[in-house]
Amino acid sequence: MEATVLDIKIYESEQLKEKLYYKKMESGLKVFFIPKEGYTKQYAIFATDYGSIDNVFVPIGEKAPLEVPEGIAHFLEHKLFESPDNNLFDKFSKLGANVNAYTNFNQTAYLFSSTKNFYESLSLLFEFVQNPYITDENVDKEKGIIAQEINMYMDNPGWRVYFNCLKAMYNEHPVKIDIAGTVDSIQKINKELLYKCYNTFYNPTNMALFVIGDLSFEEILRVVEKSQKNNYDKVEEIKRIFPVEDKKINTKLIEENMMTSAPIFYMGFKDWENGLRGEKLIKKDLVTNIILEILFSSSSAFYNDLYEEGLINSSFGGFYTGKESYGHSLVVGESKEPKKVYERILRLINEPAETLLWEDDFNRIKNKAIGEFLMGLNSIEFIGNNFIDLYFSDFLLIDYLTLLESIEYKDILERYNRHFTEENVVLSIINPLE
Repeated sequence: MEATVLDIKIYESEQLKEKLYYKKMESGLKVFFIPKEGYTKQYAIFATDYGSIDNVFVPIGEKAPLEVPEGIAHFLEHKLFESPDNNLFDKFSKLGANVNAYTNFNQTAYLFSSTKNFYESLSLLFEFVQNPYITDENVDKEKGIIAQEINMYMDNPGWRVYFNCLKAMYNEHPVKIDIAGTVDSIQKINKELLYKCYNTFYNPTNMALFVIGDLSFEEILRVVEKSQKNNYDKVEEIKRIFPVEDKKINTKLIEENMMTSAPIFYMGFKDWENGLRGEKLIKKDLVTNIILEILFSSSSAFYNDLYEEGLINSSFGGFYTGKESYGHSLVVGESKEPKKVYERILRLINEPAETLLWEDDFNRIKNKAIGEFLMGLNSIEFIGNNFIDLYFSDFLLIDYLTLLESIEYKDILERYNRHFTEENVVLSIINPLE
């Protein structure tokens, strides 16, 4: 149900017993709020639709596309915590708030949780996100810090096996590049490029604020109104450019040796059905994850067969992740014989869908997913992080349960036959050093 009062939209879910308040500010910023009466904890997440894959774009006020170094979105996130007096974390601590941030492939988000002084903390959040303090000196200093971070990840077998899997699947798409970039790419980052990215993607029209807690929406809007800078050029849409990604995989196998106690593997199924947004995208995500749960969770016959044979341990499982321009299913785990597990999975997916995906299993897993989602709603962090992720895919969290309940058995059969094929599968292995 939807209502509008004084430019404030109110979405109401009878199923969830929740209300969602929404207002688009004059600047273009979208502000969302879910009231939680009686909750002591409050949570705010201020995010931009800008992640590590956005490396080629047309800067605001320009006409020609610009290619920036890999890892610049993550670098910029680090720099926004910089201030002339370097005591941003202290300021939040004094207010009793915990502040944090993250960058992923698609978004950058700044967030805090608190039990008191919420509105002061919200004002502080706007203050530092909207006032970047970037100098040649602090950029050079940051390069050393992030280079160490990158090297640490490169020495992590779990991280390496994952990105090797992405590199095996994708030919051109920047999702195959580490979110932090490479040691070489971050050396090319400078103050001017950071400001260019900031001015383009940290435009209010490209951002959203989500707040949840026992709070007043009117007071939230008052703080936002007061805190917002007004010197932005309004833009309808930022022009992002992605390379044409071939349906074909890049390579079937990437194998490396590293310091690890047992071989670890990632088996990836590259998605060919891209270009979706909104309900269609989220439905594809839900359907694919239900399939993976039926086939590879600890309750499946396949899992138990491999476990009994000593081919896998409890780390084995599968999940799907995807956005408008990319998507993939991953089956992961540890095994003494990862290639044998791979062959068994190939044999499995060649069987007819109806013999693998039983309707009883589908109903059980779907009900389990509904239960897990409803449990998640007890956590304001779960609500906040998922809300932002879904919103930037043109979908509202408040509609999630309805969509999940609408999935039918035929949906999983259709998706299985299209997605799980030998043509789109790759294998990444990290073996122990001999």
